[in-house]
Order: sequence, then C-alpha cells, then structure tokens
Amino acid sequence: MHDMSSIMTDSATIGVVISLIMYGFGVWLRDKTRIDAFNPLLISIVSVIAFLELFRVDYSEFEKSGKYLSYLLTPATVALAIPLYKQLNLLKKHFAAILIGVMSGVLTSMGSVLLLAMLFGLDHKSYVTLLPKSITTSIGMGISQQYGGCVSITAAVIIITGIVGNMIAVVWCRLLRIKSPIARGLAVGTASHAIGTAKAMAMGEVEGAMSSLAIVVSGLLTVILASFFVMLY
Repeated sequence: MHDMSSIMTDSATIGVVISLIMYGFGVWLRDKTRIDAFNPLLISIVSVIAFLELFRVDYSEFEKSGKYLSYLLTPATVALAIPLYKQLNLLKKHFAAILIGVMSGVLTSMGSVLLLAMLFGLDHKSYVTLLPKSITTSIGMGISQQYGGCVSITAAVIIITGIVGNMIAVVWCRLLRIKSPIARGLAVGTASHAIGTAKAMAMGEVEGAMSSLAIVVSGLLTVILASFFVMLY
C-alpha cells in the first residue's frame, strides 16, 4: 500500500495513466454489453475511487499527477464549435425556435431546483449549490462560488446530471416521440451539457451541432438568470 502511495507521489503522470485505463475499461464494458447504463465516465469514476480506496492513496496525491487531464477540458469544449459551424445554415433558419427552446430548458432546470428546495426545505447554500446543475462545469462552479454555494458539490452534481442525461437521452427522446434532430440535440445539450453532447453526437451530426449550441446558450442564460433565481429563495 505504501509503495503505491510512493509511486503516486513520485510520478508526474501516473494519475493520467490510471484515469485513461479506467476510462478505456468503461468504453470496453459499454461496447461489450451494449448497455447505456455502463457509461464510460461513470465506470471510470467508480473504478478510480475503488482504486484509491484499495491502495489507500490520498486523493490529493492522485490529483497532483492526474490534474493534467483537466487542461484538455477547454480545447475539447472549444472543439464543439466544429459541428456547429457545419450546421450554420440550419442555425440561421431556426434561430427563434432554437433560442426559445433553450430558454425553456434553462427555466425548467432552474425552476425545478427552486421547487425542490421549497419542497424539501433546503437552506440557501444548498439551493445555490444545485442551481447551476445543468450547465458546463466551469460556468456552473463560477456561479456556485459567486453566490455562496459549495463548489465541489456543484461540480459533482453537474457531472452526475451529465452522466444521467447521456444514459437516458435516446430512450427519453424515443419515449416522448421526439423525432426532430434539432429538438433532440437542443434537449440533450440544455439538460446535460458536454457529457450529454457526446451522446448527441452519436445520435447524429445535427443533434451534435444543436447540442453544442445549447451548451453555450444555456450557460449564458443561466449566468444572466442566476441572480434573479438566487433572490427567490
């Protein structure tokens, strides 16, 4: 156990290697079983936690050598503009409908948190922590910090929201008989940000482009509306 902790401390990249191996295992498991519940990100998170517990490795030691993966988050998010650019004409044609659709999703997301906070008697800090659950991590954590929420829990909730959206996107669209690729993409992106967008891209090129757009628009709208919703509870 002590040897593994020493390796984690001495190596500059072992955290990245372990993370990639666990994610690769998640991809293999999903492809092998064809079960959406075996989301690669979820499997990798659970596997890394199990690894750290098994070898008694402090997360702070793991994070020192695994933090480099975080640097790829920004360019990966920016790269989502590529499929959006390819569907630029579609965006111009349906601009009003797209804007109204995303606005509806943002209001539903934040409104549902407000309703649940009232029903379960959450304190203001918990309410603010959950408020930006459906937008991309960097923006959501900033909102949580600005209004006094718990940033680490906000990050966890955002990841969970994305994983759930990724897992049920296809089934949910089929259940509600949503056939328009534009509507499907906007719904997935607005509800489950970048993690959901990965599933939207698998659903189709238009879905992926619209989901990428929804990430940006929903993030901006949430920033604008957050101050209003914070005052409501």
